[in-house]
Amino acid sequence: MENTALLKAIIENAIDGIITIDERGNIESINPAACKLFEYIPEEVIGKNVSILMPPPDKEQHDEYLRRYQQTGHAHIIGIGRDVVGIRKGGAKFPFRLGISEVQFLGRKIYAGFIHDISHQREAEERLKQYAVHLEDLVAERTNSLKATVEELQTAKEDLSLSLDKEKELGLLKSRFVSIASHEFRTPLTSVQLSVSLIERYAEPFNSPNIVKHVGKIKAAVINLTSILNDFLSLEKLESGKQEPVYHEFNLIGFSEAITEEMQVLAKKNQNIIYQHTGTKSTLRLDQNLLKNCIVNLITNAIKYSGVNSFIGFTTEINEYECVITISDNGIGIPEADQKHLFEAFFRAHNTGDIPGTGLGLNIVARYVDLMNGSVNFKSEVNQGTLFTLIFPMP
Repeated sequence: MENTALLKAIIENAIDGIITIDERGNIESINPAACKLFEYIPEEVIGKNVSILMPPPDKEQHDEYLRRYQQTGHAHIIGIGRDVVGIRKGGAKFPFRLGISEVQFLGRKIYAGFIHDISHQREAEERLKQYAVHLEDLVAERTNSLKATVEELQTAKEDLSLSLDKEKELGLLKSRFVSIASHEFRTPLTSVQLSVSLIERYAEPFNSPNIVKHVGKIKAAVINLTSILNDFLSLEKLESGKQEPVYHEFNLIGFSEAITEEMQVLAKKNQNIIYQHTGTKSTLRLDQNLLKNCIVNLITNAIKYSGVNSFIGFTTEINEYECVITISDNGIGIPEADQKHLFEAFFRAHNTGDIPGTGLGLNIVARYVDLMNGSVNFKSEVNQGTLFTLIFPMP
């Protein structure tokens, strides 16, 4: 009796559903877990064929399964177990794992079915399946997007390659043009300059102010055109990477005095270039041509942007650590808003007016100084003048 009570208690409190049927397939017992799954009370199913818990086609074929097993002994479900679908009282279907055992009891066969609900498992599997499909769609979408991006990059690469080829070709054409133009223009300009000098000499006996005036204009125009050609030629060499510094030792004082004398000839009326050297050392190792270009450019600007009856300061200093070169004037100065663009190519300050210039000079100066591992800075105020400082480290 105790064993019977224990067995009944186990069946009544089992988590999984347990149903027993007789040899004809009629339900003999059903535990609370099975009732809950199928939404029936025991009185509604006991004595009825177990097929009421099955949807088609199992519902119609169940009795045939059972009869065939009893005749042949070949199990379709019994003793094997499989996933099947049940139908609740309300008609809703749900999946479960079914295991059936055959039991000999009091000289007859009883079949016990053990029902494990797998609805949550199937729902999880379906969610995983949908997530996998979603991931596959995302992967396909990203793959297509990546493929399109790669194709666009390839197209862009080809376009860039063509652009670079065209740019290279244009660069070569520009280089040839600048070189040819420089030489072709220099020859007639030299002839013009020589002719003007001869005219000036031959015209001295006439003592004509008009001749002197117009000869001066021609000289200024020739100097301006020569300066423009020099700027473009220097820029072309820098852009093409052909310009490399060549270092030599030289006497900075003699070098600077020669530049001062040369530039004084180009100064305006009563403009005076004052040169001064500080320190006991005078020997410097730099590229003389590049340094001369920088100093001449800065003094030329000082002459252009300063008035008559003015002084232009030119100082050099060599100490233990560095060489410092300054060029100062009391001219029109540089507006504060323009100062950040001063070393950009083709930039000219807004207060230069009709004063001629290409806007290349300071860009070339900055790049030449950088080639020689130096630095350039300036201070300027409108109508108060400008001070440029070139600094080169000593070896």
